[in-house]
Amino acid sequence: MFEDELNAASGFILAEFDAQNLLTPEQIDWVPIPFSGTWGFGTAISFQAAATEAQENKDIKVPYRAEEIANGIVKKLENIPGFSQIDAARGYINLFIDPSNYALRVVDTVLGESENFGKGTPKANRVMVEYSQPNTHKAFHVGHLRNVILGGAMANILEFAGYDTVRANYIGDIGWHVVKWMWCYRRFHSGEQPVGDRTRWMQKIYSEASQLVEGNVEYEAEARDLFMNWEARDPELVGLWEKTRQWSIEGFQDIYKELGEHFDVIFYESEVEDTGKEFVDDLITRGIAIDERDSGGPVIVKLDELLGIEGEQYRVLVILRSDGTSLYATKDIALAIKKFEEWNIDRSIYVIDVRQSLYLRQIFKTLEIMDFKQAEDCYHLSYEIVNLPGNVTMSSRDGTIVMFDELLQEAFERTGAIVEEKNPELSAEEKRAVSKAVAIGALKYPMLAIDTNKVSTFDWDQALDFEGHASPYIQYAHVRASSILAKVSEFPSIVEAIHSLEDAEVSLLDRISRFPDVIQRSADDYKPLRIANYAYDLARDFTDFYQNCPVLQAEAQTRDFRLRLTAAARQVIANSLRVLGISAPSVM
Repeated sequence: MFEDELNAASGFILAEFDAQNLLTPEQIDWVPIPFSGTWGFGTAISFQAAATEAQENKDIKVPYRAEEIANGIVKKLENIPGFSQIDAARGYINLFIDPSNYALRVVDTVLGESENFGKGTPKANRVMVEYSQPNTHKAFHVGHLRNVILGGAMANILEFAGYDTVRANYIGDIGWHVVKWMWCYRRFHSGEQPVGDRTRWMQKIYSEASQLVEGNVEYEAEARDLFMNWEARDPELVGLWEKTRQWSIEGFQDIYKELGEHFDVIFYESEVEDTGKEFVDDLITRGIAIDERDSGGPVIVKLDELLGIEGEQYRVLVILRSDGTSLYATKDIALAIKKFEEWNIDRSIYVIDVRQSLYLRQIFKTLEIMDFKQAEDCYHLSYEIVNLPGNVTMSSRDGTIVMFDELLQEAFERTGAIVEEKNPELSAEEKRAVSKAVAIGALKYPMLAIDTNKVSTFDWDQALDFEGHASPYIQYAHVRASSILAKVSEFPSIVEAIHSLEDAEVSLLDRISRFPDVIQRSADDYKPLRIANYAYDLARDFTDFYQNCPVLQAEAQTRDFRLRLTAAARQVIANSLRVLGISAPSVM
């Protein structure tokens, strides 16, 4: 929010560097200085210049030379507009801002930009985030939840950071699991229609099919024969597939609506299967893939051998079964190319669990060997699995899952009871809205507030903790701010902080000012965790301010400044929750 002043200061400093024949970079990177009576920004540009000189003269000691450069530059500079002081300390050049000016700028910027505060400038870079990726004819359970929550938040953050963001879903609507389901449906459930939750009903038949086929040679043979009919596109089977696939898609749409998710494009495996087989033929022709089908084997790509790597780094990728039927790899190669060619993207982010890390490395490396230039622009945003209490890993095959509708219903029941206890005077409609906001936040936040490389175990006590590291705590800070502001008949206009700032005010102002930078860093390193932690820290700072700095009872000008600071904090809490896909209620 001090971009103009810092850019002007950079111009002064770079001009002086140039005058002294020192290293002159294209820009200066400024880092906020922690509050110690005043705020400021510092740069290590003198160290860069000293290090460059040391490359040519080994006798130069970088720290001492950096300090000499910084001191010399500061002596040449007079007052820089917007800053109250400029000094050099241990090689760093520091600019300081008058506390009241800083406080005024922070609050006014937030209130002026409102829901756009923290939003990055538009970037000439289109990013596709592929997430959710459910399989039709199966359940949507807690394990899928982390994927869609992480992917949705990542897409929000990238978009808010200024990237042209495309939200993509890749639905697995064909394959062995679908054929098994259709075999079981035709043999034991012919003519039945979905009852209740569609994904739950589909899962029941899938679990039954898996148990029957895997435990019975005759049933497996029947299902395999049906697979061959599918490959031949038997019209009756295709008709059944289209009808039953739609049941799953409608179930997914209901879930996305509850979670507040939407997609710009939905890819289906069935759309890229034939293209994938064409690529397989091309890879065989080019000698990249080896066709072992004549001897009963599959089509494979010996990646390590092609790359001249000893040992097992990429291993062998199977891209077509021995019977000519497709695999995930068959279709993923085609999909990767389709994304870049049809959507003109610059980056493709795959939100897929960590167990597929080797597989995706194989896909990306195969694309590279194929001379697909954008292979280097494919990125795997991996995440660990979600376990049940007791460290039980979920599996749709054997039924050890918690269905999404079960989890959501329990969330509504728990949050509904909390809202009823805390605010019984709300109307039934308001209670439902607040209950949903808290419930969805309680589901999403725990999966975003833990590093993606750590296993997540969902725990209700932690998820609904109003005093701990949880979404309700953050949402309640927003409610407290709303409550204070609701008591004011006329909101004050621009007010300077003429009083001596309390520690709690300093911490809150400092935290608010860092939001734009946190957004950019979160987008750069694909870590929604940064925003989740920031939102909690901001709520904690506001709570500390709320408890230690009287607002409505303060002297007139102090009161007005603190009201505006309260409004600014409320706005940034709402903005940080919004990019995580969580609502910020005004009452709870």
